[in-house]
Amino acid sequence: MSLSPSRKNMVALAAICLSSLMFGLEISSVPVILPTLEKVMHGTLKDMQWIMNAYTIACTTVLMAVGTLADRYGRKRIYIISLVLFAITSFICGLAQDAPILIASRFLQGVAGGAMLICQIAILSHQFQAGHERSKAFGIWGIVFGIGLGFGPIIGGIIVALTSWEWVFLVHVPLTILTLILVLSSVEESSDPEAKKLDVLGIATLSLAVFGLTYFITQGPDLGFTSPAALAIIGASAASFIVFLFAEKFSPHPMFDFSVFRIRNFSGAILGSIGMNFSFWPLMIYLPIYFQSGLGYDIVAAGLALLAYTLPTLVIPPVAERLSLRYRPGIIIPAGLFAIGLGFMLMWFGSGVEHASWLTMLPGCLLAGMGLGLTNTPVTNTTTGSVSSARAGMASGIDMSARLITLAINIALMGFILLEGTLSYLRGVFAASFDPSRLRLLAEKIAAGNFAGLQQSFPELATLDASGTIVHTALIHGFGNIMLYGGIGVWVLAVISFIIFGPGKRFSAATA
Repeated sequence: MSLSPSRKNMVALAAICLSSLMFGLEISSVPVILPTLEKVMHGTLKDMQWIMNAYTIACTTVLMAVGTLADRYGRKRIYIISLVLFAITSFICGLAQDAPILIASRFLQGVAGGAMLICQIAILSHQFQAGHERSKAFGIWGIVFGIGLGFGPIIGGIIVALTSWEWVFLVHVPLTILTLILVLSSVEESSDPEAKKLDVLGIATLSLAVFGLTYFITQGPDLGFTSPAALAIIGASAASFIVFLFAEKFSPHPMFDFSVFRIRNFSGAILGSIGMNFSFWPLMIYLPIYFQSGLGYDIVAAGLALLAYTLPTLVIPPVAERLSLRYRPGIIIPAGLFAIGLGFMLMWFGSGVEHASWLTMLPGCLLAGMGLGLTNTPVTNTTTGSVSSARAGMASGIDMSARLITLAINIALMGFILLEGTLSYLRGVFAASFDPSRLRLLAEKIAAGNFAGLQQSFPELATLDASGTIVHTALIHGFGNIMLYGGIGVWVLAVISFIIFGPGKRFSAATA
């Protein structure tokens, strides 16, 4: 029996929303299980960083390429391929028994996830073309995507509590099969006969630049930041970025048209994209370590504590939309970034008080989440609305790339700051009792939240820190550093964004 057009659209929207839910869950449910993965896989803090960053970098790599391929060869066709690959790679992630295999499979899962995300947007744009219907469809899609991000921590915690960590990945297999059934019966095929050629050089050079910088930050302490190997990596990363800039400037079909940065609203909004992913989302990777190892919560309690951080991002966007129309994005976006920074400062204070708990962290978590909710929707609307409709897709691609690149770099930077902050505290206490290499190894285990077996691995602790107070304080000190970094950094970006926006009238897409 064939479906009516309206019924088809409903089923298609359900399919798109289900895959967006999976994409959101895969970002926010995995951080809460990282302490578990670190223990069962005997991994390090760097392994945990790469488990997240492999996914992020892979998404960045394919984002623009898949958009072009989908336009040329069919959005439904590429979407189905991405769904099949997402199911297969999620299955491999669930079977992984050591960190290197999980990192590699997470990269492949990120390739599929990034392709799936960009196809969702393209299919929604084609399937829902009437103004009201289109707005409603994108609104529902955004809400479901936000639910995946917002409830991911507690869903991941519950899955581990009821079954095992493997099912955080394996659950996507039956969900993808259901999505495929819905897609095959409802989504219309579409393509663009005038699709531009694939910007291979731009995609390759940008990806190499991001990977090289992330690798330099993450592996730098082991390599030595001034070692020939490290200098070669950062040099190659810089060279790749320079080639990328030239490639985009002279390419007849550039992935990024840098002329849009002359538009003040666009550039100010991109600073908002960078600000959100400079602090809020990278901290999601490390907060579970703080809640589980710093405060001693189990995985479900940690997931519940994280809801205070993520749920405001779902509640505030409708308010942000109205405020943006009333006061203009040039006020609301910097204000949202400022709120995120203030939330980080309150978390820094709450984590350092005596008898710290989720209650002392609650005001900062709520305020940071409200700031993210205040910023996110105006950023998206402003980046696409400040350019002509013909360039909206490219503007959206720059926005998404800015988010993912900033996220990848700051996952690495926050991990480095956490480790160095923990190490600096230990140096002040244990400098005379440990040689530098063993002290760094101890700091790595503490920063990863791996307290189990510390006294067996480091017998000196049995006499120097039998109660574990110093070890615990070192971790809290490291977390204080990353909260200060995130708060001050996003405040700087808020000021720059406000300056770039400059004075102006209320913004609307119609007058942009």
